[in-house]
Amino acid sequence: MEQMLDSPAVLVPAGAAPRVQGIDVVRGLVMVVMALDHVRELWSPTAFRPEDVTQTTGLLFFTRWITHFCAPTFVFLSGASIWLQQQKRGSRAATSRFLLKRGLWLVLTELLIIGFLLQWSYNVLLLEVIWVIGVGMLLLAGLLWLPRPVLAVLAGAILLGHDALPFLQPVTPANVGWALLHNTPFVIPFGGLPSVVVAYSVGPWLGVMLAGYVVGPWFTRPLAERARLLRWAGAGLLVFFVLLRAGNWYGDPSPWSPQPRGWEYTALSFLNVSKYPPSLLFVSLTLGVMLLLLGQLETVHNRLTRWLRTYGQVPFFYFLLHLALISSGAWLWTRLAFGQAINLSVAAPPTWPPQYEPSLVRTYGVWVALLVVLYWPCRWYQGVKRRHTYWWLSYL
Repeated sequence: MEQMLDSPAVLVPAGAAPRVQGIDVVRGLVMVVMALDHVRELWSPTAFRPEDVTQTTGLLFFTRWITHFCAPTFVFLSGASIWLQQQKRGSRAATSRFLLKRGLWLVLTELLIIGFLLQWSYNVLLLEVIWVIGVGMLLLAGLLWLPRPVLAVLAGAILLGHDALPFLQPVTPANVGWALLHNTPFVIPFGGLPSVVVAYSVGPWLGVMLAGYVVGPWFTRPLAERARLLRWAGAGLLVFFVLLRAGNWYGDPSPWSPQPRGWEYTALSFLNVSKYPPSLLFVSLTLGVMLLLLGQLETVHNRLTRWLRTYGQVPFFYFLLHLALISSGAWLWTRLAFGQAINLSVAAPPTWPPQYEPSLVRTYGVWVALLVVLYWPCRWYQGVKRRHTYWWLSYL
């Protein structure tokens, strides 16, 4: 079930905004990392959470933990790309109309396509990162008319203050609206109809998207100045993270603690910040690293960055294709290996086949094979988007 909470994608079409080398490369990098976690959850889930420092191993912890950088990077860069797209369109009204259509499309895609690929059914309706970016776009369609300083204050207030708000337990019809804005994952039952699982609350992620929109003008500055701004901002967020995390008094609902297993697991406890909803420390750590990478990769041109840009320029196409391949591959593998197709990420551990064993070797092997297979269709679609301007290309 954990995998259902982590399916991020950058949803502003890459061709709709001015090209920025660092954005494409970082976007491609985190998409590659994202695939690793999806493979792990569908091909090698464990009975305990990989971040549980009382049971995990270092490699398993980092196999999961490294993917924490995906969702905030995608949401932040979505905000920045919206600002760049607005400059290209030259009209807030045109951008607002596009965001309304795009946001609705993303919510429907989450409910009708992505949920099925994750579950192989419609047992529940999932509201994850695709939906939260879609809702963020719907809200930003109106918010972008506000002055940029007002949006900066709003983003700061959300990110700095939401950890002080209480989580609602239990969630009821009377308070579900507030829970959608700020709560841990929760379920909304609908009697005989499929229940709704809300994995991503709107409020904190809207703050991340607004932050990306506010710093969007940085990406039109001269390269040296842009890189300097990004590096200083990233370093500042990481220093802020270390100082606030060390004090253990605010910014994350899960404090770190010394671990009896040794200093290595104490360090893992320090790094194990909360994603659901994204805490201030989670955002500071992940966006801090992301901004440093953006600052460094602006001027790097080699075979690796060209490969990453291929994925980074067709993000939604990559996202849907990689999920379809991972899911269908897991269906076939479990059918051949265990005599029946079983979704290990959804099924409870007691119902797993007795011969099933988690394996990081299998995880990394499938992951590498997936990236090889994905490259050629992504490169083909990258060429299609460069050669054509069909309206529907902006939705895939």
